[in-house]
Amino acid sequence: MYPTLSDLIADLTGIYIPLPIYTFGFFMALSFLVGAWLLHYHFTRLEGEGRLLPTHEKHIIGKPASVWGIVSNAIVGFILGYKGAYALLHWTAFSQHPQDFLVNGTGSWVGGIVFALVLAALHYYEKRKAQLPEPLEVEQTIYPHERVGDIIVIAALTGIIGAKIFTWIEDIDSFLADPIGALLSFSGLTFYGGLIVAALSLMWYARKKNIHIGHLVDSAATVLILGYGIGRLGCHFSGDGDWGIVNTAPPPFAMPAWLWSYTYPHNVNREGVPIPDCVGNYCMQLPEGVYPTSVYEFLMAFCIFLFLFFLTKRLRTPGLVFAVYLILNGLERFSIEFVRHNDLYNVLGVMLSQAQIIAIGLMTIGTILLVVLLQRRKTAVQ
Repeated sequence: MYPTLSDLIADLTGIYIPLPIYTFGFFMALSFLVGAWLLHYHFTRLEGEGRLLPTHEKHIIGKPASVWGIVSNAIVGFILGYKGAYALLHWTAFSQHPQDFLVNGTGSWVGGIVFALVLAALHYYEKRKAQLPEPLEVEQTIYPHERVGDIIVIAALTGIIGAKIFTWIEDIDSFLADPIGALLSFSGLTFYGGLIVAALSLMWYARKKNIHIGHLVDSAATVLILGYGIGRLGCHFSGDGDWGIVNTAPPPFAMPAWLWSYTYPHNVNREGVPIPDCVGNYCMQLPEGVYPTSVYEFLMAFCIFLFLFFLTKRLRTPGLVFAVYLILNGLERFSIEFVRHNDLYNVLGVMLSQAQIIAIGLMTIGTILLVVLLQRRKTAVQ
């Protein structure tokens, strides 16, 4: 396993470069970058087909710098300088424990003050350079593909918040025992929590910016499932605890042993038993092999992505692709939970995990939405 990106680079090249980047965080960032490109592709295609239209917004240009603008830039500059300058001067310690560093009070006052003055001055002079004798109101035409950056940022922030909230609900005892650690940890992010909160936020944004919700969710379906798959690779390579139940049975056919049962040596959670003769921060491995469910989920997610991508160019009724996504995503997650390590709840006499309960709801919603949209399309044709 590679808890940090430095560990991965060292294994590939033999050179250890201290970087303050956890492997899961790297894969998460990669999923958002790939998602942004894919969403931009879908929006551009739909605009070319005339199915997504631009909006017109009025903006005022030529205004002088406001006090709040100067102050806010100074605050951001101070934080960046206070933490950034100190991190550069203590790089080795920072790269080994970046999360601890971000929340403690250590920093460089000189760096903070310098960066605060620089950013405040830059903001002032940029505004002064563009200032007009009399501010003007202009109308701008904005296409949906130009809002992809905003959409990705909203999805990232609200998705992480939702994932954290659902994780805390699922394991409230661990959260109460170490709330700060739970807040900063990248492990244990509950995908469905992120999906629900991000979806609600994006629907609000789409309505506000007059983006057709049906086309947005259809495009987002491929983004979500591919991003989910990439994220699961991050779970596997970092060993963040999203693995399956113990599996000591022999492989059913010729396949790599690690793909059937794996002990996750050097996992980022430091779970298990000590690895003999190991030196470093991550010297633990599971005492028994478990199903590497994150790999299985990546493979299933990628197959679903290919199928949904095929449908996006052939189904023209808005919302149909998203309905199929809800069904397939729910089916995938419901199935994999049988071999994943999770808390179970008694639901009408049946033991189900939190993810399975939500998966049933998503499959139900997807099925109802699919039937309604197909019926509506059939009526429109008649």
